[in-house]
Amino acid sequence: MKNGKSVVLIVMDGIGLSDNTLGNAVANANTPTLDGLMAQCAHTSLKAHGMAVGLPSDDDMGNSEVGHNALGCGQVYSQGAKLVNNSIETGAMYKSETWKLLVENAVKNNSTLHFIGLLSDGNVHSNIAHLKNMINQAAIDSVKTVRVHVLLDGRDVPAQSATQFVDDLEICMKKLNGASFDARIASGGGRMKLTMDRYEADWRMVKRGWDTHVLGRGEQFASVGDAVKKFRSETPDMIDQDLPPFVIAENGHAIGAVDDNDSVILFNFRGDRAIEISRAFDDELFTGFDREIVPKNVVYAGMLQYDGDLRIPKKFLVTPPDIKNTLSELLVKNEIKQYAVSETQKFGHVTYFWNGNRNEKFSEALEDFCEIPSDNVSFDERPWMKCAEVSDKVIAAIKSGEYGFIRANFPNGDMVGHTGNYNATVIGVEAVDLCLARILKAVDEAGYTLMITADHGNADEMLEKSKSGAVSPKTAHTLNSVPFIIYNKNETFAINKGDFGLANVAASVAKVLGIEAPEIWEKSILL
Repeated sequence: MKNGKSVVLIVMDGIGLSDNTLGNAVANANTPTLDGLMAQCAHTSLKAHGMAVGLPSDDDMGNSEVGHNALGCGQVYSQGAKLVNNSIETGAMYKSETWKLLVENAVKNNSTLHFIGLLSDGNVHSNIAHLKNMINQAAIDSVKTVRVHVLLDGRDVPAQSATQFVDDLEICMKKLNGASFDARIASGGGRMKLTMDRYEADWRMVKRGWDTHVLGRGEQFASVGDAVKKFRSETPDMIDQDLPPFVIAENGHAIGAVDDNDSVILFNFRGDRAIEISRAFDDELFTGFDREIVPKNVVYAGMLQYDGDLRIPKKFLVTPPDIKNTLSELLVKNEIKQYAVSETQKFGHVTYFWNGNRNEKFSEALEDFCEIPSDNVSFDERPWMKCAEVSDKVIAAIKSGEYGFIRANFPNGDMVGHTGNYNATVIGVEAVDLCLARILKAVDEAGYTLMITADHGNADEMLEKSKSGAVSPKTAHTLNSVPFIIYNKNETFAINKGDFGLANVAASVAKVLGIEAPEIWEKSILL
């Protein structure tokens, strides 16, 4: 290290700051370690949503992907929804070779153009406005048949709002339908039941998606409304993300299975939960599960390329941001060894997203990554998740003395928060606090500097009140700021004046390590 110093950065995923006490699993949890650090150490709050992380407006919730991009690169790049919005507004999407190929394939073969994705306006994984715009353009471009395979949200939007988005989409399609155009919803289910797995945590989810969307297999209904009504009658409090798979059928036959020569668009713009289903369509050597039947000559494309290094998928509609000059690159340049650890659910965030959407390391010799397998259960059943094991690895890395920079993600506040279970989320937050106490002891013994922050809020608002006063679970991210705390038992730090976001953290790490941050970075939080 340039000055003999080392930094440990802890990302408490989904743990935001709010004065509201209703459903605030962060404020209402027993967190003596965090409380003590906030009382004694230099600290501030960081913006973790909207324009501070490259999203279109400050009404847009932050998410783990853009949050870790900002933390890891020290800059603000246009992200996800903003990229797609620009591409649609300028017409660039519809002038792209990929769009032309998808449409020409459907028109030439008189085949179907399929859309698969999250039916939501949450602007985290997708936006229903993008889908409606593309369906409208497909009609203009003489595509005759469109089928939509909807993944229901209830996570980045109200927990039981599925029919609101279904109605919106069906009104849009009804206006377009006629003698030469037929657009309908063909299948669907909850986003946490099928299709949208990530980091290979549960390939069974993706197989259920393949069977439902592609093969047209599953429980049949005449409409999405009928499916949701039936599932709700069986389990009234079931939130949209957990709704079982369903297929829309007529006379016993699915109306939208994928056939030979069809075109398919995955309209999600966020990458983590889009990669596995893309591999199932795009990888000739695919081994994730038995697909049984693979339609021939299907033209498949993603909204973006979700993994640039592995080229997943090969065809995409919108070019993702080209993120350069990351913190990892700077550390490698200065020969500072780094260590990244989390459990499966957030492992990609401290590696792939942190390094600017890059799978490969910048240096095999100077970057060590550690993934701890997540449990395949609903996280409210085990709200402590793998935080003890993550802590073990952080402490071992500190004691090794090998690393100038150690980063770790504790997913509890986010992953348990998304279940809507307030009591379990309180336990998840408390588990993280216990782990911080252990890490604090190791940091003191080694003389390291500890930084603590989060990538966005979630656990800080677990309940919401309607206009009528009814209280219901809230499963979405929040617009709240997140903490930034810096501690070293041998040093006193001071905070710069100004408003800060997640992108200011990288320069703060560089400052403590005694290396010069690139001029294009956001300034350091520290004086």
